[in-house]
Amino acid sequence: MDLELSGKVALVTGASKGIGLACAQALAAEGAKVIGVSRSPENLRAAQASLAGEGLGMATIAADLIDPEAAARLVERVEREFGPIAVLVNSAGAARRHPPEELDPAAFRQAMDAKYFSYMHVMEPVARRMAARGGGSIVNIVGQGGRVAGVLHIAGGAANSALMLATVGLARAYAAQGVRVNAINPGLTRTSRVEEGLEAAARASGRGRDELLAEDVRRIPMGRLAEPEEVARVALFLASGQASYVSGAIIPMDGCSGSVI
Repeated sequence: MDLELSGKVALVTGASKGIGLACAQALAAEGAKVIGVSRSPENLRAAQASLAGEGLGMATIAADLIDPEAAARLVERVEREFGPIAVLVNSAGAARRHPPEELDPAAFRQAMDAKYFSYMHVMEPVARRMAARGGGSIVNIVGQGGRVAGVLHIAGGAANSALMLATVGLARAYAAQGVRVNAINPGLTRTSRVEEGLEAAARASGRGRDELLAEDVRRIPMGRLAEPEEVARVALFLASGQASYVSGAIIPMDGCSGSVI
């Protein structure tokens, strides 16, 4: 199956690890010109070396996307140096998890900055440029915490909900200009963010990390965590020409945990 991605410029935020890195790897394997973004130059170098070990290339740019001016400069630089952005995959930023007694205004601000604004600051200028050119695909990696309320993820869940609404809203706004905008909601996925969540749960409950993880896995009908590569394969499809009539979709990837229509 030709995914029609060869030679296209693909910008991946949060590309230094986890799901973002898996998405960068999948796009590079399809022949896309991948530009990976993260705040950490060191993590980007490690990610770049990891892909090079598989014979894959990825250009890298360090940027803090919470800063709207830095995000605007990033988009301008990518298009100036590499060409028009055909694919944007947003996977940058993570809201910290807090037991309810630790929540305060700063926690809600951090969640919105890290998850919502770090996506919107890139998505908005990229979508406008794509619309002016008559096409493009944006895939946002969001999270089921925006649909299912969790007491340790209230601030982050609120940011995820806002991001889902923005995803569908921009999809509708730019559909006539050929821009597709979709989102994936992973459940528990084998990344460092799972460890952060377990630490917060351990503080709230006084229970051990392994016990809490085993309990979480038991609640997943498929009986296991997702792997980042599984999420990346769905992102790859949504980014590709094979999903040409898919836009405004929010796709759950939670091992059938939600089981809702």
